[in-house]
Amino acid sequence: MKRLGKGQKPPKKVVNNGKKGKTDKKPNGGLSGGSSSGGFYYSFLTVILLFCLVQITISAVLNISKIVSYKAKIIQITNTRNAAQALNMQLRDNIKNFSNVTGLEAIARNNLRMSSEDEVMVIINTPKEEPAKEKPKKFGIFGN
Repeated sequence: MKRLGKGQKPPKKVVNNGKKGKTDKKPNGGLSGGSSSGGFYYSFLTVILLFCLVQITISAVLNISKIVSYKAKIIQITNTRNAAQALNMQLRDNIKNFSNVTGLEAIARNNLRMSSEDEVMVIINTPKEEPAKEKPKKFGIFGN
C-alpha cells in the first residue's frame, strides 16, 4: 500500500453493478435462504436428517432390547451348565460308589427288591386309596 501525503486523497473504489454482461451468481451455487428452491432444498435435507435420526433411535432401542434378552439367555444357560456339572459330579461319585460290592448290594436291595442267600425279605404293600367314582352324568330329556 502506498502512503498518503498531506494533500492526497485515497483512490476511489469502483463497484461493478453487473450492467456489463456479467451474471449475478452466488458463490454457494445459487442457493440462498430467501429463494424458493433453496428453501425446498433445506426442507428436504431437514426431513432426511430427521428420518436418519428416527432410524438411529429405533436401531438403538432394538439393540438394547437384544442385549437384555441375550444376557437373560446367558444367565439361563450358565445355570443349566452349573446344574449339569453338579449332576455329572454326582454321577461320577455314584459310579465310584457302585463299582464295589457293597454299592451293588445296596442297589439290589433298594431298587430291585433282592436279598442275599441267608436273608428273608418281607414286602408290605399298603393299598392305595382310589378316588371315589363319580356317577356318570345323564344326558337327554328324561335323564336316561
